[in-house]
Amino acid sequence: MFKKVLIAEDLDAINLGIEQVLKDLNIIDFQHSKYCDEAFLKIRRAIQDNEPYDLLISDLSFKTDHREVKIANGDELIQKVRELQPDIKIIAYSVEDKSYRIKSLFDNAGIDGFVLKGLNSIEEIKKAIHIISASDQKFISQEVTSALQEKNNYEIDDLDIQILKHLSLGTPQDDITKTFKELGIKPNSKSTIEKRISKLKDFFKANNTTHLVSITKDMGII
Repeated sequence: MFKKVLIAEDLDAINLGIEQVLKDLNIIDFQHSKYCDEAFLKIRRAIQDNEPYDLLISDLSFKTDHREVKIANGDELIQKVRELQPDIKIIAYSVEDKSYRIKSLFDNAGIDGFVLKGLNSIEEIKKAIHIISASDQKFISQEVTSALQEKNNYEIDDLDIQILKHLSLGTPQDDITKTFKELGIKPNSKSTIEKRISKLKDFFKANNTTHLVSITKDMGII
C-alpha cells in the first residue's frame, strides 16, 4: 500500500472525501495542494529531501484566481511530474469524459488510473488505489471504459498534422492549399483540405477551428 500521497485538487469538499479514503486505507502521510505549481514544488522538494511521494491524485481542471501560474491544469502537472519522477503512481480524478483526452493521459503521460467524478467515485478511488498499489494493472472508471475501447473510423495522419500546424499559425485555408501544391504535398485540393478540417472538428468534438487548435495543442499533437 502507498505510504505518502499528494492530492492536487482545488475544491475542499472533494479533498475531504479523498482524505477520508486514505484514512480508511490506513494511509496517514498525505498532503494536498489547491494549485498545480504548488503541487509540483512539493513533489520536487520531497525528492530533494529523499522522502518522495509514491502516489499523486490529481484533478485536471483548476479554477484561476489572482495568482500567476506556470502550470495551468492537471494535464500539464501530470506530464511534468511524470518527467520529474518516472516511478510515481498517478491517478487522474476528473469530470472529464472525452475519450481522446483520457486516452492521451494514458498514452502520453503514463497515468496509472482514471477515476470519473460522480456518485460512486469515492468507492472507485478506493478501488483504484488498491489495484494500482498491488499490481501493475491500470484502473479506469467503468463509465469511460467503453468510450476508450471504441474504434474510430478516422485515423489522424501526417497530412492532418500539417493542416493543424498551419491552422495554429492562422494560415487561411486557401493559403494552405497553395502551400501544399508548392511543396508537392498531396492531396492538396481546397475541397480535400475543407473535408479534412471538418472531420478533425468532428473527431475532437471542436466547435470551430480555434477550438480545434486549442484541443490539439493541449494534447501535444501540434
